[in-house]
Amino acid sequence: MKLAILQPVFIPDLADLAAILHSDTLLLDDLEIWSRKGRTHRALIRTPEGTVYISVPVVTEDKRKPIGEVRIDQSRDWTVPLMRSLEYNYRNSVYFDFYEPEIRADLELAREYEFLVPFSLYLRKRIFRFLELTGLPRTILASETPAFDPDPDKTARTFGAKEYTQEHGARHYQRQGKGKLKRTIQFNHPKYRQHFDRFEPWCCLLDLLFQYGPKSFKITDRILQTSRIVQKNSGTV
Repeated sequence: MKLAILQPVFIPDLADLAAILHSDTLLLDDLEIWSRKGRTHRALIRTPEGTVYISVPVVTEDKRKPIGEVRIDQSRDWTVPLMRSLEYNYRNSVYFDFYEPEIRADLELAREYEFLVPFSLYLRKRIFRFLELTGLPRTILASETPAFDPDPDKTARTFGAKEYTQEHGARHYQRQGKGKLKRTIQFNHPKYRQHFDRFEPWCCLLDLLFQYGPKSFKITDRILQTSRIVQKNSGTV
């Protein structure tokens, strides 16, 4: 069994999707302490100058709690400026007008959520649906399984995994495994047509959705072709 140990993110990107597609089971670590350096509350979007993060505000006193206990700061209206940012940067994208009402409604639904993780899971499900991604591995929250251990190597062994991967670029906010089961994903970010000059990688999946819409499969279908699992230290698995 191949295991992916990721943190819940506000909106996944293509590298997250690669980790998911290369796994049989996705374990979302909502027990790690929240970090401002993580992507649990933010996502990268394209701008004329390059990229910028959009974010969900979190309750200040929750910032030292486990991710699963972090609440959305509902004391201010954050969905309106967030949608303005999306509109300003994506209004000229091919499919922005088509998906904008759905995305706006999904973001406004955040008012009904107290905690960040349930809302991010809802939003992920919706975006995966828009992208017509099916047959994805089962998802488990760390807080819902006694098999989870802060040490990812122990978790992998408890799950009976023959190998596991972790979130890309997460060494500053996610405990990293060092055992022989640890693998990395050699990810070559696929380039696609963006609505501004030159290509900027690592944008969240909204970037692809607004530009390609129902044709996004032309990019997502290439993920397994442009990435591979390699051993942590040497050799290809």
